[in-house]
Amino acid sequence: MKILIMRHGEAEHYANSDAERALTKKGKQESIEAVKQCVENGYTHLDLVLVSPYLRAQQTWQAVASHFCAKQIKVCDDITPYGDAGRVGDYISAIAEVEQPTSILLVSHLPLVGYLTSELVPELAPPMFPTSGIVGIEYDIERRKGELVLNIRP
Repeated sequence: MKILIMRHGEAEHYANSDAERALTKKGKQESIEAVKQCVENGYTHLDLVLVSPYLRAQQTWQAVASHFCAKQIKVCDDITPYGDAGRVGDYISAIAEVEQPTSILLVSHLPLVGYLTSELVPELAPPMFPTSGIVGIEYDIERRKGELVLNIRP
């Protein structure tokens, strides 16, 4: 199974709350450019997209959605900045076993994206993601272990 983990694009620094910070024009453009690189690498079809409920993640997905053929999109409250990577990893494994998707995209935040990458690819230290950064993981469901196969840094 292919798993893409994407950090949202650049966001405004100030808002009424962290959850309400909006994507900047630069954030939107860099996210589109990063996703175009995914498409060039053959990532066009997504069985499932999980998006954080925070505004900047929602806007990132809206900016890039037209570049993918996505079957199902869900807002996932567990993938906010301080979500539990172990719990999210277990959730992805459960989805993989039950629904058997071939590809999943998560649009989330630091520090979760780094910790989740390390959770799925245990030999990696949690990487720092730039805004709009994307990693691709080839994940073996039976072994519950992945291999990093794509690293896009706009």
